[in-house]
Amino acid sequence: MAQETVILNKTQIAHKLKRMAYQVYETNINEKEVVIAGIESNGYLVAKKLKRLVEKVSPIDVTLCKVTIDKSVPTNPIKTSIDAEAYTNKSVVLVDDVLHSGTTLIYGVKHFLEVPLKQFKTAVLVDRNHKKYPVKADFKGISLSTSISENVSVIIEKDNDRAILE
Repeated sequence: MAQETVILNKTQIAHKLKRMAYQVYETNINEKEVVIAGIESNGYLVAKKLKRLVEKVSPIDVTLCKVTIDKSVPTNPIKTSIDAEAYTNKSVVLVDDVLHSGTTLIYGVKHFLEVPLKQFKTAVLVDRNHKKYPVKADFKGISLSTSISENVSVIIEKDNDRAILE
Protein backbone atom coordinates (compact mmCIF):
# COMPACT_ATOMS: atom_id res chain seq x y z
CA MET A 1 0.00 0.00 0.00
CA ALA A 2 1.27 3.47 -0.86
CA GLN A 3 2.25 5.77 1.99
CA GLU A 4 -0.58 8.09 3.04
CA THR A 5 0.14 11.79 3.24
CA VAL A 6 -1.96 12.89 6.19
CA ILE A 7 -3.19 16.46 5.84
CA LEU A 8 -5.29 16.45 9.01
CA ASN A 9 -5.05 13.89 11.78
CA LYS A 10 -7.78 12.98 14.27
CA THR A 11 -6.84 15.74 16.73
CA GLN A 12 -6.59 18.39 14.00
CA ILE A 13 -9.98 17.38 12.60
CA ALA A 14 -11.49 17.63 16.09
CA HIS A 15 -10.03 21.17 16.48
CA LYS A 16 -11.26 22.27 13.03
CA LEU A 17 -14.76 20.93 13.71
CA LYS A 18 -14.89 22.62 17.12
CA ARG A 19 -13.95 25.95 15.53
CA MET A 20 -16.58 25.40 12.84
CA ALA A 21 -19.17 24.65 15.56
CA TYR A 22 -18.43 28.01 17.19
CA GLN A 23 -18.78 29.69 13.77
CA VAL A 24 -22.18 28.01 13.25
CA TYR A 25 -23.23 29.21 16.72
CA GLU A 26 -22.01 32.79 16.12
CA THR A 27 -23.82 32.93 12.78
CA ASN A 28 -27.01 31.64 14.40
CA ILE A 29 -26.73 33.37 17.78
CA ASN A 30 -30.37 34.53 17.70
CA GLU A 31 -31.76 31.22 16.46
CA LYS A 32 -33.39 28.59 18.64
CA GLU A 33 -32.92 25.91 16.00
CA VAL A 34 -30.62 25.16 13.07
CA VAL A 35 -30.69 22.36 10.51
CA ILE A 36 -27.33 20.75 9.73
CA ALA A 37 -27.65 18.85 6.46
CA GLY A 38 -24.84 16.48 5.56
CA ILE A 39 -24.22 15.17 2.05
CA GLU A 40 -24.06 11.38 2.08
CA SER A 41 -21.84 9.65 2.96
CA ASN A 42 -18.79 11.42 4.42
CA GLY A 43 -20.45 14.83 4.50
CA TYR A 44 -23.16 13.29 6.67
CA LEU A 45 -20.56 11.76 9.02
CA VAL A 46 -18.88 15.19 9.34
CA ALA A 47 -22.33 16.78 9.89
CA LYS A 48 -23.08 14.34 12.73
CA LYS A 49 -19.85 15.34 14.49
CA LEU A 50 -20.59 19.05 13.86
CA LYS A 51 -24.13 18.63 15.27
CA ARG A 52 -22.80 17.19 18.54
CA LEU A 53 -20.27 20.02 18.85
CA VAL A 54 -22.78 22.81 18.11
CA GLU A 55 -25.06 21.34 20.78
CA LYS A 56 -22.12 21.21 23.20
CA VAL A 57 -21.05 24.86 22.70
CA SER A 58 -24.50 26.46 22.31
CA PRO A 59 -28.13 26.30 23.46
CA ILE A 60 -29.30 25.82 19.85
CA ASP A 61 -31.40 22.76 19.00
CA VAL A 62 -29.84 21.06 16.00
CA THR A 63 -31.82 18.94 13.54
CA LEU A 64 -29.65 16.58 11.52
CA CYS A 65 -30.59 15.91 7.91
CA LYS A 66 -29.04 13.39 5.52
CA VAL A 67 -28.83 14.63 1.92
CA THR A 68 -28.55 12.00 -0.80
CA ILE A 69 -27.19 13.24 -4.13
CA ASP A 70 -26.37 11.01 -7.11
CA LYS A 71 -22.80 12.26 -7.59
CA SER A 72 -22.55 10.72 -11.09
CA VAL A 73 -25.80 12.46 -12.19
CA PRO A 74 -26.29 15.38 -9.78
CA THR A 75 -29.35 16.60 -11.71
CA ASN A 76 -31.27 13.51 -10.50
CA PRO A 77 -33.75 14.25 -7.70
CA ILE A 78 -32.09 14.90 -4.35
CA LYS A 79 -33.45 13.12 -1.28
CA THR A 80 -33.40 14.44 2.28
CA SER A 81 -34.06 12.47 5.44
CA ILE A 82 -36.48 15.16 6.67
CA ASP A 83 -39.41 16.74 4.83
CA ALA A 84 -38.98 20.19 3.27
CA GLU A 85 -41.43 21.60 5.84
CA ALA A 86 -38.89 20.71 8.55
CA TYR A 87 -36.33 23.15 7.11
CA THR A 88 -38.64 25.78 5.58
CA ASN A 89 -37.95 29.22 7.11
CA LYS A 90 -35.08 27.78 9.16
CA SER A 91 -31.37 28.39 9.22
CA VAL A 92 -29.63 25.60 7.27
CA VAL A 93 -25.95 24.59 7.10
CA LEU A 94 -25.09 22.23 4.23
CA VAL A 95 -22.02 20.10 5.06
CA ASP A 96 -19.66 18.06 2.88
CA ASP A 97 -16.27 16.57 3.63
CA VAL A 98 -14.25 17.92 0.68
CA LEU A 99 -15.07 20.74 -1.74
CA HIS A 100 -13.49 19.48 -4.99
CA SER A 101 -15.14 20.97 -8.08
CA GLY A 102 -18.21 22.29 -6.27
CA THR A 103 -20.61 20.13 -8.30
CA THR A 104 -22.14 18.26 -5.34
CA LEU A 105 -22.34 21.36 -3.18
CA ILE A 106 -23.97 23.56 -5.86
CA TYR A 107 -26.68 20.98 -6.58
CA GLY A 108 -27.22 20.59 -2.84
CA VAL A 109 -27.55 24.38 -2.52
CA LYS A 110 -30.03 24.45 -5.43
CA HIS A 111 -32.19 21.82 -3.71
CA PHE A 112 -32.45 23.75 -0.45
CA LEU A 113 -33.19 27.03 -2.21
CA GLU A 114 -36.47 25.58 -3.52
CA VAL A 115 -38.07 26.50 -0.17
CA PRO A 116 -37.82 29.79 1.73
CA LEU A 117 -34.98 29.72 4.26
CA LYS A 118 -34.10 32.12 7.06
CA GLN A 119 -30.38 31.69 6.36
CA PHE A 120 -28.23 29.29 4.34
CA LYS A 121 -24.55 28.49 4.84
CA THR A 122 -22.14 25.84 3.61
CA ALA A 123 -19.41 24.01 5.52
CA VAL A 124 -16.59 21.71 4.40
CA LEU A 125 -13.71 20.11 6.21
CA VAL A 126 -11.29 20.55 3.26
CA ASP A 127 -11.61 23.20 0.51
CA ARG A 128 -9.58 22.16 -2.56
CA ASN A 129 -9.78 25.46 -4.49
CA HIS A 130 -10.59 23.74 -7.84
CA LYS A 131 -14.13 24.98 -8.30
CA LYS A 132 -16.10 24.75 -11.54
CA TYR A 133 -19.09 26.53 -9.98
CA PRO A 134 -19.55 29.80 -8.09
CA VAL A 135 -19.97 28.08 -4.73
CA LYS A 136 -17.95 28.71 -1.60
CA ALA A 137 -17.68 27.23 1.83
CA ASP A 138 -18.76 29.68 4.52
CA PHE A 139 -17.11 27.52 7.17
CA LYS A 140 -14.07 25.42 6.33
CA GLY A 141 -11.58 23.41 8.30
CA ILE A 142 -8.66 23.94 5.93
CA SER A 143 -8.05 25.43 2.47
CA LEU A 144 -5.62 23.43 0.40
CA SER A 145 -4.02 24.28 -2.92
CA THR A 146 -3.46 20.97 -4.68
CA SER A 147 -2.87 19.95 -8.27
CA ILE A 148 -5.94 18.80 -10.16
CA SER A 149 -4.45 15.28 -10.39
CA GLU A 150 -4.18 14.96 -6.61
CA ASN A 151 -7.10 13.69 -4.61
CA VAL A 152 -8.07 14.51 -1.04
CA SER A 153 -10.01 11.92 0.94
CA VAL A 154 -11.53 12.29 4.36
CA ILE A 155 -11.64 8.99 6.22
CA ILE A 156 -13.99 8.78 9.18
CA GLU A 157 -13.10 5.72 11.24
CA LYS A 158 -13.52 4.94 14.91
CA ASP A 159 -10.52 6.56 16.64
CA ASN A 160 -8.73 7.27 13.35
CA ASP A 161 -10.39 10.17 11.51
CA ARG A 162 -8.02 11.70 8.98
CA ALA A 163 -7.81 13.67 5.76
CA ILE A 164 -5.24 12.35 3.29
CA LEU A 165 -3.69 13.43 0.01
CA GLU A 166 -3.60 10.67 -2.58
